Amino acid sequence: MLRFGDQVDVQGVLAGTPDADQCIRYLSKYLTKSLGETLDADDSARRDHAARMVEALRYEPCSPSCANWLRYGVQPKGAKAGMAPGRCRSKAHKPEHLGYAGRRVLVSRKWSNKTLREHKQDRRAWVLDALGLADDPTQNDPHRYLWKPVSTNDPTRTPLAKRLLRGVANRQRTRARLLELQARAEGRPEPDLSATPGLEVAA
Repeated sequence: MLRFGDQVDVQGVLAGTPDADQCIRYLSKYLTKSLGETLDADDSARRDHAARMVEALRYEPCSPSCANWLRYGVQPKGAKAGMAPGRCRSKAHKPEHLGYAGRRVLVSRKWSNKTLREHKQDRRAWVLDALGLADDPTQNDPHRYLWKPVSTNDPTRTPLAKRLLRGVANRQRTRARLLELQARAEGRPEPDLSATPGLEVAA
């Protein structure tokens, strides 16, 4: 059963129009967003779980200006004296919200009703297609590598500085390739990346 509240915003919407699509996304966001209604006040296990979640979220950053960034050595936006981790007054840390506001991920007009994992898979597929690479299913196999701790005294261990430089160099090569493909797809001259400072790291 649906009832109108004190505030009503009635707008005519035609099926198949961008406005109708936007309204569907907006409704989907708020119909699937509420977490408080699933909490049974008479269930002590659920209450304890919610209390642990609220306590954990108390120390997680909720926005660029959240004081909790200080835990990670990052200066919050608009930092001021007296800021301390765990004392942010944002509603994201309050029990009735149990997490982050939806606007931190997507605004209503761009709500897709997809999970973050699905968005990650979409981005991966787009990048592979742009680079002209086939998606290798073996890359998603969690057992393709054997992980074990490496001692700091291991002579085969690559120094941290070299590993970081290698990661930055790989990222720069991927970005340069994407810029080249985008320019080619849009019919623009391909960017001259020869003058762009890069990193040469030995394998």
